[in-house]
Amino acid sequence: QVQLVESGGGLVQPGGSLRLSCTVSINMFSLEYMGWYRRTPGKSPRELVASSFSGGQPNYADSVKGRFTISTDDSENTINLQMSNLKPEDTAVYYCTVLYRRTLYWGQGTQVPVSS
Repeated sequence: QVQLVESGGGLVQPGGSLRLSCTVSINMFSLEYMGWYRRTPGKSPRELVASSFSGGQPNYADSVKGRFTISTDDSENTINLQMSNLKPEDTAVYYCTVLYRRTLYWGQGTQVPVSS
């Protein structure tokens, strides 16, 4: 069982930046995959970025490429999403996900409204 807890969400103005963090309850070196999704009202969650722990470059959705960056902090055991140049259409609930022993785990989500 893996618990994920997101933090860092909140209101941000268009053009602003925000950093989301996802605290992972187990050693991240045992994970196979990590990613971030977002969900807007009435729609299914959309994958924003996917990254394998075994190596290779992360894959970003076109809508966030060049603006969002995924990273890990081994000392804090977190998966982070740095978001810049935010737009109103980025308004959503953001979720981190990890794959562990063939099971995909989700956090509870953190809300990010982008508005002036």
